[in-house]
Amino acid sequence: MALSKTTRDHDEIRRWAEERGAIPSEVASTENADEPGILRFQFPDAPNRNDDKLKEISWEAFFEKFDENGLELLYQEETAEGAQSNFNKLIYPEHASARHSGSSSGHSSSGSSSKKKSNRTSSSRKKSAA
Repeated sequence: MALSKTTRDHDEIRRWAEERGAIPSEVASTENADEPGILRFQFPDAPNRNDDKLKEISWEAFFEKFDENGLELLYQEETAEGAQSNFNKLIYPEHASARHSGSSSGHSSSGSSSKKKSNRTSSSRKKSAA
């Protein structure tokens, strides 16, 4: 089975995305003022790669919004078959913790209210439902 990881580390996120040709993007019309909207990655071979609703943004803008919202990246390096995986999801750590409460493989969050990046990779690994 493929293992999923979580991280807040900007360098790790950027490395993962760039290895797959993914571009940081936002969903158009979800931004307000100078802030990017809902964050996504655009992959070169994905069916939605030409979606007019996805707008490329800078890594700086992506990570600013990422940190501001206290997000983590849930991702996989490889599929169960060993191929490179594009599986990813931007999550709120407290939701991941609640979803896996009582499980020995659950992710635990520090519960800090700080919105600054923690610059650490979670050591917990979960089996992916994907």
